[in-house]
Amino acid sequence: MPKTYQLDDLIYLMGRLRDKETGCPWDLAQTWKDIIPHTLEEVYEVIDAIQNQDWSHVEEELGDLLFQIIFYSQLATEQQYFDFAAVVNTLVSKLVRRHPHVFPDGDLYASMTAGLDKEQIKGQWDLIKSQEKISKNKSITSLLDDVPRALPAIQRMVKVQKKASKTGLDWEDAISVFQVVRDELDELEQAYLSGIKHDIQDELGDVFFSLVNLSRKLNVDPEQASDQAIRKFTKRFQWIENKVASAEISFEKLDAQALDKLWIESKKYNEANP
Repeated sequence: MPKTYQLDDLIYLMGRLRDKETGCPWDLAQTWKDIIPHTLEEVYEVIDAIQNQDWSHVEEELGDLLFQIIFYSQLATEQQYFDFAAVVNTLVSKLVRRHPHVFPDGDLYASMTAGLDKEQIKGQWDLIKSQEKISKNKSITSLLDDVPRALPAIQRMVKVQKKASKTGLDWEDAISVFQVVRDELDELEQAYLSGIKHDIQDELGDVFFSLVNLSRKLNVDPEQASDQAIRKFTKRFQWIENKVASAEISFEKLDAQALDKLWIESKKYNEANP
């Protein structure tokens, strides 16, 4: 029966890969910044596998993502910043602290207390997080200071808007935001007609920002909505590709009218065969 490896084996493997005498040249050459693109790629591959409900692939991709964490921890160990054990300790301590309704007196193994409803838990969570910032003596001059700048733009927009909304600076409902989107589109059109590139980019950004605001009011995740749109377009485009290929012609020989006709046919087919 093959050996079942555990977390300690993974940590040991990482140490072997980074061994200066017998390790892997590629792994030895990596720095903190070198690994960042791989980490982002692994996160998106996990998400893609989950959305496809490909569970064996999810298992594999979660392992790849875990390896990124182990790699960072190995670099930190070598540079004497911290080690993986410290990462785990910090995480568990934080989660115990933020869930006093589950871990009374900060004891991981204590019995559970009476349950709280979702609103009470959220309020408690926010209070504890704010207290943590104060205890760290973190200089926060704005509610938006702790929104990570490395986040993809759409995700960052969502977080910025949610935080700003806590002050009351928000639209009442989705209907109000529909008008905002229309206004922003009008301003974008005017910028386009002016021909000033900077203004066009600025107004286009406002359109995106207003659409994210609308998605928040509609309780729709803008990332998921965008992904769904891409998948839908991909299916329709691939249907057209197959039609063109089966007709043994090239796209270059199709005029705009012919392409529009194919697009309409593709929409009808895919709507009837989701």
